Amino acid sequence: MNQARPKVRISRALGIPLTPKCVKYFERRPYPPGVHGRQRRKTSDYQVRLLEKQRLRHQYNVSETQLRRAFDDAVRLDGKTGENLVGLLERRLDAVVHRAGLARTIYQARQLVAHGHFVVDGVKVDRPSYRLRPGQTVRVRERSRQKPPFQLATAGAHSGDGPSAPYLSVSRTDLTATLVRAPVRREVPVICDEQLVVEFYSR
Repeated sequence: MNQARPKVRISRALGIPLTPKCVKYFERRPYPPGVHGRQRRKTSDYQVRLLEKQRLRHQYNVSETQLRRAFDDAVRLDGKTGENLVGLLERRLDAVVHRAGLARTIYQARQLVAHGHFVVDGVKVDRPSYRLRPGQTVRVRERSRQKPPFQLATAGAHSGDGPSAPYLSVSRTDLTATLVRAPVRREVPVICDEQLVVEFYSR
């Protein structure tokens, strides 16, 4: 989902930095954008739930239709719907590429996938919404390995200071990532109260 609005402005509206570049701007102005951004506003229950839904949506860079479809799938699974929802979103191809350190942001991950730079189990996949199953392996195509984003990924520029997600097996030198098992909510670094998202869609 291409989002034309500046990421810093969206970050301030949501109350969370969406990209590493947004952090310094968000810390400088940690209040909503606009002339009335610093004023205290009364929020309704609906607004609180809407904000959590929008936070989740923008952290995965998905459209409203895609998020609603994922929610409908989560309802049909056993367990808590909110945790199921985050787990399904985390298994998207662009999310796996981002978590594996093969892209700097979820926005770059989506673009790289859409441009056809990845294969899943040897088959080219250019749909960011493709949902991986445990055991499947994502690999950068041979013809794409010399491109600057993947040279940076090989050097660990996108991996941060800590290890990769525990549900992924990542090889920087091979530029591969395998989904070992389904993600568990406590392992997913998403800022969101997923129960409020469930309440939003269940109203």
